[in-house]
Amino acid sequence: MASARMPEEFFDVVAHHLPPDEPVGPDGGRPRVSNHCVMKVLWYVLATGCRWRDVPTEMGCCGETARSRLRLWEEAGIWARLHVDLLGLLRRDGELEHDTAIVDAVLIRAHGGGDKTGPNPADRGKPGTKQTLMVDKGGAGDRDGRRPAPATTQILPLVALAFPQVAGRPGRPRKAPDTVYAPMRGTTVKRPATCSRHHPGIEPRIRRRGTVHGSRLGRIAG
Repeated sequence: MASARMPEEFFDVVAHHLPPDEPVGPDGGRPRVSNHCVMKVLWYVLATGCRWRDVPTEMGCCGETARSRLRLWEEAGIWARLHVDLLGLLRRDGELEHDTAIVDAVLIRAHGGGDKTGPNPADRGKPGTKQTLMVDKGGAGDRDGRRPAPATTQILPLVALAFPQVAGRPGRPRKAPDTVYAPMRGTTVKRPATCSRHHPGIEPRIRRRGTVHGSRLGRIAG
């Protein structure tokens, strides 16, 4: 399955963020699974959607080892730094459409609980978390975040605080988008005059009840 194979170009980008592979100690023993092997498994699981326990043994790394390393690297902030690098590469190649931000959110069940959980009204009050995602016009992920369910998202403060300033080209990085699109459900936006005063230059496009959005975002040209 070609799509399940990690491109070596991707590992070249991520490798310098990872801790160095640990050599075998003076007393010998089994060497630790290499970062390259772990990344191959992480890519495979992401591409195929298979369960950790179903990772093929011929990949050289079991799913539990890959999942453990995934958590360690998350705690070390490696994925956040890699995300910034990938956005920079998109901007360098002219593929980052940062003039527009699109925000959406989903309520998901939080089986393990935690600080960022609350009663999910869409799941009979069971513990849940609200995951918010912001992307550019082309769908490149700018930022994501989690809040306890059923928190209401204040769109413009979220964009103003979370909008990434991406390098990759000469000149100052953009500090905010020109336009923000968001769904009507679970979001709030203040009066236009208040928006202009506190967030100048950002135009919110949030559909009101009984109206058509009209943006045509996400539609495939036919």
